Amino acid sequence: MLKIKNPILKGFNPDPSICKAEDNYYIATSTFEWFPGVQIHHSKDLVNWELIAHPLNRVSQLNMLGTPDSGGIWAPCLSYNKGIFYLIYTIVNNNGHIKDTHNYLVTSSDICGEWSEPVYLNSSGFDPSLFHDDDGKKWLINMKWDNRIGKNNFAGHLLQEYDEKNKCLTGPVMNIFKGTDLGCSEGPHIYKHNDYYYLMAAEGGTSYEHAVTLARSRKLTGPYKVHPQNPILTSVGSDMHKVLQKAGHASIVEGPNNEWFMVHLCGRPLPETDRCILGRETAIQKVEWREDDWLYLCSDTDNLPSWEIEINNDSESESNNEEDVLVSQYDDFNNTLLNINFQSLRVPADTFMSLTERPGFLRLYGKESMFSKFTQSMIARRQQNFVYSAETCVEFEPETTLQLAGLICYYNTENYYYLRISMDEELGGKCIGVLASINNDLSESMTQDDNILITDVERIYLKVEVNFGQLRFFFATNKNEWRPIGKVYDASTLSDDAIKGSWAFTGAFIGIACQDLSGMNKYADFDYFSYVEGR
Repeated sequence: MLKIKNPILKGFNPDPSICKAEDNYYIATSTFEWFPGVQIHHSKDLVNWELIAHPLNRVSQLNMLGTPDSGGIWAPCLSYNKGIFYLIYTIVNNNGHIKDTHNYLVTSSDICGEWSEPVYLNSSGFDPSLFHDDDGKKWLINMKWDNRIGKNNFAGHLLQEYDEKNKCLTGPVMNIFKGTDLGCSEGPHIYKHNDYYYLMAAEGGTSYEHAVTLARSRKLTGPYKVHPQNPILTSVGSDMHKVLQKAGHASIVEGPNNEWFMVHLCGRPLPETDRCILGRETAIQKVEWREDDWLYLCSDTDNLPSWEIEINNDSESESNNEEDVLVSQYDDFNNTLLNINFQSLRVPADTFMSLTERPGFLRLYGKESMFSKFTQSMIARRQQNFVYSAETCVEFEPETTLQLAGLICYYNTENYYYLRISMDEELGGKCIGVLASINNDLSESMTQDDNILITDVERIYLKVEVNFGQLRFFFATNKNEWRPIGKVYDASTLSDDAIKGSWAFTGAFIGIACQDLSGMNKYADFDYFSYVEGR
């Protein structure tokens, strides 16, 4: 027996959709406004997972210019049928009470290869999923979003046949399940087991009331009867200090030795707070089909998620729970391809960066401000541990206060901490300081007195250290002669739970950035980037 310690996908990896192809398992997760779109992780044993692909890597597949914070890619669904991978996804162009949600399908015979151009499906709601029935027919199901004031916005789950030959939806649109009293019914997936069709949905909202609902019917089109012990998974009712909160939005797969497993969204709050700085992550639970043909969680605590599960796996795999696996990433930028852990905001990174113009350096050309929802020059990776340090070395010669570059801890356009180099004519030249935006409030940003002159210094070393809720920046003009700069900041502000004024669904990132608000495309050269997790 092997033990699996949750979560299996740490850091911002929500809305997991799992599928099996031959002896391989794959999980697709949401990426929202980050490009390229959709993260796909691979495993041979359900224990150890590796990020292998971002299938939506062309603007023709994913155009997010102007997409709002926490818009973009919502809840992809990955499936495999007769040698072909199918990926269904939503592009959300407006994330308010009135939503603009467009659903597409791409396919590939090679999950790490090139994926097709998208097939447009519909725009009636989000969280689409494709079901492959035994008779060869394919069916699209997605939640329906009702924009009307005073109505249930989560207005049920729509089913329609997909014509693969003509690449379009066909036939009547049927609302087959309206959800339960838990409300906010979304994230539908359909499965067939024995003589029943099962509809699995996310309910209760994606925060601390989140849950997994299961219903079944003898007919695909319903009516669907709800599980007698619904919800079959939730964190509601657990001690807030339990590790896994926000459990919901799930999908299932048959694993080794005829065992079944459920992957689901979860969150891990900072101690003594309700803030999940690592974003919404992916965990796994063991489930079983019982004699009544209902699916149940294999747990000593009824429908609450388990921190650790056991899997009967005959392979030579090792458990992932001997010690927390600490991630370490070092990039010297000698490769002509960007590391797979990096993503950019809304647009492809090659529109503002180069790894070849100065070999051994990553060159970022300055674009719009950190508040922009169009073209930002930034690459960043997920924070995946409560404790980490990250550093870089940059060569940058700003000519105006409108040109900035440096190391950034980022949540969205209104929430970030930025150790940046710029120009201050009043001080007399190039300087360094910290910009802080908390819910679009710049009051914690530096004053002129906080700027430190660094004239005649070509190479500047920048570092950040995060220890749970504390974030501190450092800089050096000589390697390892670090000096603190700014104050100790509240890292928990970079979380879904701290965002005000809008829905927020992503997680904390750490990366490098460059702005040139003059429009002259001033560039910064970064010599390396490192990210090291601690305990």
